[in-house]
Amino acid sequence: MDEMEEELKCPVCGSFYREPLILPCSHNLCQACARNILVQTPEAESPQSRRASGVSDYDYLDLDKMSLYSEADSGYGSYGGFASAPTTPCQKSPNGVRVFPPAAPPPPHLPPAALAPVPRNACLTCPQCHRSLILDERGLRGFPKNRVLEGVIDRYQQSKAAALRCQLCEKAPKEATVMCEQCDVFYCEPCRLRCHPPRGPLAKHRLVPPAQGRVSRRLSPRKISTCTDHELENHSMYCVQCKMPVCYQCLEEGKHSSHEVKALGAMWKLHKSQLSQALNGLSDRAKEAKEFLVQLRNMVQQIQENSVEFEACLVAQCDALIDALNRRKAQLLSRVNKEHEHKLKVVRDQISHCTVKLRQTTGLMEYCLEVIKENDPSGFLQISDALIRRVHLTEDQWGKGTLTPRMTTDFDLNLDSAPLLQSIHQLDFVQMKASSPVPAPPILQLEECCTHNNSATLSWKQPPLSTVQVEGYILELDDGNGGQFREVYVGKETMCTVDGLHFNSTYSARVKAFNKTGVSQYSKTLVLQTSEVAWFSFDPGSAHSDILFSNDNLTVTCNSYDDRVVLGKTGFSKGLHYWELSIDRYDNHPDPAFGVARVDVLKDVMLGKDDKAWAMYVDNNRSWFMHNNSHTNRTEGGITKGATVGVLLDLTRRTLTFSINEDQQGPVAFENMEGLFFPAVSLNRNVQVCASPEKEVSQQQHIPDGKVLPLEHCLSVHLAPFLSTRVFSTV
Repeated sequence: MDEMEEELKCPVCGSFYREPLILPCSHNLCQACARNILVQTPEAESPQSRRASGVSDYDYLDLDKMSLYSEADSGYGSYGGFASAPTTPCQKSPNGVRVFPPAAPPPPHLPPAALAPVPRNACLTCPQCHRSLILDERGLRGFPKNRVLEGVIDRYQQSKAAALRCQLCEKAPKEATVMCEQCDVFYCEPCRLRCHPPRGPLAKHRLVPPAQGRVSRRLSPRKISTCTDHELENHSMYCVQCKMPVCYQCLEEGKHSSHEVKALGAMWKLHKSQLSQALNGLSDRAKEAKEFLVQLRNMVQQIQENSVEFEACLVAQCDALIDALNRRKAQLLSRVNKEHEHKLKVVRDQISHCTVKLRQTTGLMEYCLEVIKENDPSGFLQISDALIRRVHLTEDQWGKGTLTPRMTTDFDLNLDSAPLLQSIHQLDFVQMKASSPVPAPPILQLEECCTHNNSATLSWKQPPLSTVQVEGYILELDDGNGGQFREVYVGKETMCTVDGLHFNSTYSARVKAFNKTGVSQYSKTLVLQTSEVAWFSFDPGSAHSDILFSNDNLTVTCNSYDDRVVLGKTGFSKGLHYWELSIDRYDNHPDPAFGVARVDVLKDVMLGKDDKAWAMYVDNNRSWFMHNNSHTNRTEGGITKGATVGVLLDLTRRTLTFSINEDQQGPVAFENMEGLFFPAVSLNRNVQVCASPEKEVSQQQHIPDGKVLPLEHCLSVHLAPFLSTRVFSTV
């Protein structure tokens, strides 16, 4: 139980959580600590201004769309010099964010309305993950309370049988003398006289001894969980998409009205089962770790015993070689002692590292077991997803090789005592003698080295007359801008392909060989130029099984009536990229979708149905923009046979724009595009596919947003099922 204590303490105040709130990032904060680290934001960031601009509070709080970080990370999160800023000087919190000076805790008998209001346009930064959140008009009431964590802390403190402390002392809380059953607060004698005088309305309150108060608090029924959006309603269902309990009003008129929901009790049991299953795997890792620690401790004893035995043997051999051997004996003993200390150091370091990880794992296990004991479904479901992820992550950290000794117990130092007395000065351990010289530098084979798109393939060999044994090679590349070299491959192969390089960049490559003796000199440096523009075709390896490929993967079809997604082979992370898709055949029934996606996008639904794709889907009359199943910008003007769909991905301005027959569809479709994106389309069986002939590209190709690219940045390829493609790309 002791190892679980760090799970129960607030990262701000360092004490056990009091009235903990669950942040959208799944971390917890004391309600008082959350109030203390609030910061003021400018009027432009207020909920009112966001609503005026068409952005909802709920979208702004979505972690996937949020780009605010702590002041220490990006410069956002705290502001100064605004008329609305408080006149009280701000302090600095441990994570570098300006915070309001902590106010003295209010008397517990005051109603909630008497508490100081949350500053207007307040921003809260999580002290653990440094995510920043803009609070809406509900303030801190918009964050649910973690009643499960409160229950675990209560049981933990009861198991410790610690003296109950006053809850109102500002520094070094004194031992409580009474508890008020109506206020549900423990008081020391000075705080009781100051905050709970026996007169007026408080005279009717019942004061009991602290021990009796703790028992009555434990026996009192737990408060029923209420919805944060509708405070008078209890949680009755569970939203699968948002992963949170909701009430019936959320389903009828709130933001969850179109979401998939399930019964609260069923999801409670399901998540308890998942957490229990995850704990079983982690428990096995902990058991293996305990056995591994026993093995390591036995190794320490064996190393000690083998060291003593080896030293005795060595001394006996050296004593037999008269005076000259005695002078050599001290040097050999020194080497043995160094090997001895090295082995012990490696094993002890591994013991220390494994002990720390085991303690953390055990603490997490005990905390999860206490959480499983909770009978409050909604409270449990508020933290179950985060706990399940932590358990799986901790289990993965006990991966292959973690529970394997890094050192053997044997001393492989065989003394060769056969040479004659005149060779005594050359006496040495057999293991210390070099078995072979250092290998010669490898030779890069220029005729086999090449680049394709943003990848580079390099090949090398050893000099023809070299007979030195080579155990492996180390390939290094610079950053494409003349910066420092870094290792990109270590192994026995003599050919390597490096993906994910920048387009239109010059890289320097070099390679060296190594064996047990040492490392060779570097080969001559080779300069490689990546492609100026992106050539890509569709990727059979990542596509849905219903997608059929032909024409060297430049043409695809689908044998299913359901929508299926296929991606391009090349991903873009920077620069300006534009491609056109020609509709060769279309029967007015399907709704094909065009856009970009992450590599892990769902392949069995329409493009844009999940949060990994940004797309425009069209029919013969209209087009819509869609991301995470959210539809926007219904635009007149669809597609017909022979129409041309254009996709412009500008990663410099982080925008995505669509056009049909060179007419831009609505405003900028999506903003804040950041990361790695692949060209993507979704289609079904109703779309007939054939390759379209290449089209001529004019001297100046106009992109729908007004940008103009010169001819050298234009190429023409056949891309898609019903597509022929022109690609423009500058990086």
